[in-house]
Amino acid sequence: PTSVATNWASESARFTPGLRVVVLHGPSRDVKQIAKADVVVTTYGLLRRDIEALSAVDFRCVVLDEAQNIKNAANATTRAANRLKADMRLALSGTPMENRLSELWSLASFANPGILGTPRLFERRFERPIASDRSSPLTLELRSIVRPFLLRRTKRDVLEELPPKTEINRIVSLSSADRRMYDALALSLREALKIDI
Repeated sequence: PTSVATNWASESARFTPGLRVVVLHGPSRDVKQIAKADVVVTTYGLLRRDIEALSAVDFRCVVLDEAQNIKNAANATTRAANRLKADMRLALSGTPMENRLSELWSLASFANPGILGTPRLFERRFERPIASDRSSPLTLELRSIVRPFLLRRTKRDVLEELPPKTEINRIVSLSSADRRMYDALALSLREALKIDI
């Protein structure tokens, strides 16, 4: 994601200062810089936009941070990511699966193409049976297939010194101008819903 692209570059400078890092971002980005780089950082949006140039490069490794961005196998970002050529692929995600088992298929298939078969085969063999019966023996079979390729770390494993989560609720009052804008938007949405219903 755009929000972490510069962080990847600064972390690379911190931990691997000898590597040449190129950040492909903004309108003046130049994909020709890839040839001179050890590490290339770009965003999902630009991956889609620059996929013709990026898919022509043979990368040693492609790492997708916040890889839940490719959890939908049919979206343009996933299709672009799957076109990248690399000797090794890694998918990092704090939420590898939120709604459907097919999200796991999409991430696993990026990192290890073909491991779970085609989307249709996966749906028929695993997703539908497991969705209808969570205790199905197929759950264990699927787990045994993907487990060797997953590294799962919990907060406790990684940062034991973190304090427990603290939640602070703050009530924020809208200014009169913000309130008028909010009320106008709410009214127009209600009217649109009435028409749709």
